Amino acid sequence: MGSKLILFLYLIFVVTLLGQNQAAAFETHQWEYGVSEGSLRPQECAPRCSNRCSQTAYKKPCLFFCQKCCAKCLCVPAGTYGNKQTCPCYNNWKTKRGGPKCP
Repeated sequence: MGSKLILFLYLIFVVTLLGQNQAAAFETHQWEYGVSEGSLRPQECAPRCSNRCSQTAYKKPCLFFCQKCCAKCLCVPAGTYGNKQTCPCYNNWKTKRGGPKCP
């Protein structure tokens, strides 16, 4: 009887730990949604690029290249500038001259 109780308590403990790990993984995934490579769907590129290009003086070319990059990489870095390290494909796509292709 005592071993069954210990086994039961052990199982409850393991289930509790697994639940906490899955909750933490879900929170991490939610935070990275759209920022990590391949996490967007193609139809989500336009609003992300509108936000990315919202503060530039060159909106048309910014939107054009951002949407082109998003279609290939399926991610857009957070914010209006920088943060490209979160999306390696977006960061590493270069022009013929070696400059950054994605805004």
